[in-house]
Amino acid sequence: MTAVEPLAKKKRKISKKNKSAWRKTDIQDVEQFLEDQRQEERIGTFTDKQDKDLFVVDATPQKTKPSLLSVKQKRKLNAKKPMRTYQALENTSKVEDPIAKRNKVKQKKNGRNIELEVCNPTKPRHRQANSDRALYYAKLEQRLEDKKSKKLPVEKDIWQEEDFRDKIPGLKDKKGWISRELALHVAGNVGKKVVKTHASLHHNTTKAKKFALPHPGMSYNPSLQDHQELLQQVVEREEGIIKKEKHLKRVTTSMFSKVTPEERDQRRVQEMSQGMDDEQDDQEEQEEDPNPGQEDKPYHTINAPVENKKKSKQARNKELKQKELQRQTELKRKLKRQTADLIRIKSIRAELNEEEEELNDLKKRRKQRAEKAKFNPKRLGRHKFEEPDVDVNMPEDLAGNLRNVKTESSLLKDRFLLMQRNNMLPTTKAVGRKKAKVKRFARSSHKEPGVSYQDLKERRKKAAAAASSNSDTIKI
Repeated sequence: MTAVEPLAKKKRKISKKNKSAWRKTDIQDVEQFLEDQRQEERIGTFTDKQDKDLFVVDATPQKTKPSLLSVKQKRKLNAKKPMRTYQALENTSKVEDPIAKRNKVKQKKNGRNIELEVCNPTKPRHRQANSDRALYYAKLEQRLEDKKSKKLPVEKDIWQEEDFRDKIPGLKDKKGWISRELALHVAGNVGKKVVKTHASLHHNTTKAKKFALPHPGMSYNPSLQDHQELLQQVVEREEGIIKKEKHLKRVTTSMFSKVTPEERDQRRVQEMSQGMDDEQDDQEEQEEDPNPGQEDKPYHTINAPVENKKKSKQARNKELKQKELQRQTELKRKLKRQTADLIRIKSIRAELNEEEEELNDLKKRRKQRAEKAKFNPKRLGRHKFEEPDVDVNMPEDLAGNLRNVKTESSLLKDRFLLMQRNNMLPTTKAVGRKKAKVKRFARSSHKEPGVSYQDLKERRKKAAAAASSNSDTIKI
């Protein structure tokens, strides 16, 4: 009995009159045949290969007998497998994820542990669940204990500067083909973005000491020499302040003379009436002779007519000769100056050397000033930092022990000023609040007819003054 071959599909005849009709032609069988031929050329056919190349004999002995699962158990295991509808969402690629720190959602195992139930079919479900819960809590307690006993690593220096390119392989090369900007871009796209910090975090903004020890004369029991040195510093500081105040007074207040109010008013009247007497004299003269010299003076306009006076040929020649003479004189003067400069080349070189020395000295002074400014506090806000007064106890206030010492400063204020001096805080000043003006008036029940509040106030003052004088007389 022979096998019945399946009937081949009858090809439809399609009109191929136009070019668009050629696209309807089915060439899938031809493409499949060509693909099979290429496959055979690459790997060869089954007839060319031996059995050992096609089959592998598994000679490893089985450790355990394959357990035959019942239909119920197979169903439970199949229920644990992912659904076919979600199979298209699974990632089947062998390529590693370029973003290492991707936010992966981990699904929690809720409900029964079917795998354990299948492995231990004799154990009841409620007992299995209770043992899992106890194991979970035991692991949780162990994790908390490990976290408490874990010590932070102190070997790493947190202030040491690190290059982010060392942590990502391939970004740092010796030839310098990969620029820093490109490395920053790549680091941001692989999940290790570099946070840009302010430039002031990588270098010191001041070279001043972080903490300066106080002067030995500030001690509660200082030596005589240290205390005298501290007093001398305070005296010099106060003398400098007094000198500055005197200078300001000399160049401002003392420059102007003091006058009485009457003299001041008289000077003001004289200054404001300056020029008014001359105007009055002119008006009087005009009143006496309203049209002086009207017949003698001819009529003239503001813009007088311009006469067209042409220069003669002789005058023009004379002017040209003067210009030529002036030009030749200027040329002679320039030549004379050049000759003089050639003669005094040595003196010019000396002047240039002197100027160069002055410039070098100026550069040195500016450099020293800039170096000195590194130790001074910078202006971070509206106010400029001013050094506070030196805390000092006078000789009569020295106690010699901590019990009777007289405090002259506050530790909190001292630390606050130190942070301002080291450019860590902006300089501030205490703001004094103005008291609200209270409007006072006499109550209607205390008012007297025809007497104002000011009169009552004056009466009260007089009464208080009289009472104080009476008490003084009694004491005497």
